[in-house]
Amino acid sequence: MDVKFWGVRGSLAAPLLPEQVQAKINAAVQIIQPKDLESQDARQKFLSSLPPYVYGTIGGNTPCVQVTSSSNDVLIFDAGTGMRALGLDSRIAAVTHYSLFLSHLHWDHIQGFPFFGPLYDSNVTIDIYSPVEDIAEMFARQMRAPFYPVDFNVVKDRIKFNVILPGKECRVGGVTVVCCKMNHPGDSYSYSVEEDGKKVVYATDIELSDFEADDDVKKVFGGADVAILDSQYTPQDALGKSKWGHSAFSYALDFAVEMNVKKMYLFHYDPSYDDKKVNSIFQSAKMYSKSISTEKLEVELAIEGKSFSL
Repeated sequence: MDVKFWGVRGSLAAPLLPEQVQAKINAAVQIIQPKDLESQDARQKFLSSLPPYVYGTIGGNTPCVQVTSSSNDVLIFDAGTGMRALGLDSRIAAVTHYSLFLSHLHWDHIQGFPFFGPLYDSNVTIDIYSPVEDIAEMFARQMRAPFYPVDFNVVKDRIKFNVILPGKECRVGGVTVVCCKMNHPGDSYSYSVEEDGKKVVYATDIELSDFEADDDVKKVFGGADVAILDSQYTPQDALGKSKWGHSAFSYALDFAVEMNVKKMYLFHYDPSYDDKKVNSIFQSAKMYSKSISTEKLEVELAIEGKSFSL
């Protein structure tokens, strides 16, 4: 099972601003030495030595995560703006069927769907899964005039909407998917994906302060090898945003430890946080993780374009 991040930001897309790019260049220029320019190898070594928040970016697209099974079934979790980039990936050009699982219908989780190139290929079919009944009408609204030039009716015959029930298993090829309802305004659903004894959890838009896990939640999260978990805020910012439906990284880590998760990816970063701030959160998260558990919980950053395998 392979997992790839196509969009990791929360709430709305947040591309790099010119001054942020300039700050990265300035940071590199301040520490470069003449020896770092002597050859191509020296230049590459210097670039590789730069902090990740200088040499690279977390990414600015809203949530979209691809899971590819061992039998090449392509599952997509949320249709944020990252879904456009997914559709441009030549490595999946031969795919003619996609399974799209929606956490909820807030705009940042569906707005990439109309820009998903394969949607307009007459050979492609898409199964859309959600615990919400009758979502076809709601899902189609953003593709109506005056909001979008191509009406949903153009593609709807190749799209099937499927209602899944929390706690009940859903099979896609050789993969088992289970969802559970989480704490978020209007509700949001997290998903576990399991294949060959390995489990990854996609869990965005959840507020974990004062949250008690029920049996469905424990079934989805319990013992996960990897959890991609909403970590939108610093603890300080989270205090002023109660009931907004998102978590501080520390709440996410506490919850991961409670659920016996082995590895956690911070995800759904606040759009106002630049790469340097997200990296500082990452460093704090690693230290906090060591302080709250005697078991080793690995902590990683979800970065657009990065992937991992289970």
